[in-house]
Amino acid sequence: MSRNTFLFIALSALCVALTVSDIAFGSVAIPLKSIVETLLHPHSHGLYADIVMQFRLPKAITAILTGAALSVAGLLMQTFFRNPLAGPDVLGVTSGASMGVALYVMAASWWSTAWVESRWGLILSAVAGALIVLLLILSVAARMKQSVTLLIVGLMFSGIVGAVVSILQNLSNPDAVKLFIVWTFGSLSAVTWYQLQVLVPLIVLGLVISLMLQKQLNAMLLGEHYAQGLGVSVRSTRLLMIALTGVLAGATTAFTGPIAFIGVAVPHLARALFQTSNHRIITAGTLLCGVALLLTCDIISQQTTYPLPLNAISALFGAPLIIWVVLKQRL
Repeated sequence: MSRNTFLFIALSALCVALTVSDIAFGSVAIPLKSIVETLLHPHSHGLYADIVMQFRLPKAITAILTGAALSVAGLLMQTFFRNPLAGPDVLGVTSGASMGVALYVMAASWWSTAWVESRWGLILSAVAGALIVLLLILSVAARMKQSVTLLIVGLMFSGIVGAVVSILQNLSNPDAVKLFIVWTFGSLSAVTWYQLQVLVPLIVLGLVISLMLQKQLNAMLLGEHYAQGLGVSVRSTRLLMIALTGVLAGATTAFTGPIAFIGVAVPHLARALFQTSNHRIITAGTLLCGVALLLTCDIISQQTTYPLPLNAISALFGAPLIIWVVLKQRL
């Protein structure tokens, strides 16, 4: 058995164990036997069955989808810019999604339409905000030679988005502002089965397409001219990477709120474990590492009387990893 095969098996087993733990532990501890019985008979009723099916299981599925989506989106951006500090949050994509949600939540009181009341309004607003910011950054990137400069531009876009959100908060009613602030803390527990019907197809489709781009991503790592020499359509690949990042980051942010550092930190964790940059290995490795890390963060956040903000827990894990990357590579 090769080292990579062993790592994939170990990570898969860890993800399964963490998923069961995420369902079992919380304000009410649920025995493993009750979890198994509930999963085998999902229509059964009782205290444990209701907790598992109505709260814990949707939350665990959301953690799996979100961890995988944000991690792969971060890997796409780091490959796109060939910069280890690139990610959907650092480049302002997550901020753009937040602005879309801010417009949806806080400006909804200014008008009343069926679109505002629909679940599609939330996710379309987040994806649109993420794509708009990313497209603006790419238009600036065409004139920039230094990737560090582009990161600064991304931070500036985040600042502009933050200013727009502040103006919306000032003009909105207190209830809408409170709802948005709670959303920014990050949470997996508010996602329902109905919302998962929207979230699952988008994330699964985005992840499958990302896994199918292994050849193109490996070529992009070596530069655009080399990729063209291998017959890769650089323009189409770039546009597809933009769309995938916008959908993966925007969709998850819409339902869970902004979750910091997962997209930037997890690809580095996967590279350290698998000791390669080959996307045939590292894309799946990043996906599994992202699932494991976010499930761990969610388990920790649920161990107090009042659940801790998921955004804060993920930052405590992700920020030290980024500091390690900066010190190791002397960026």
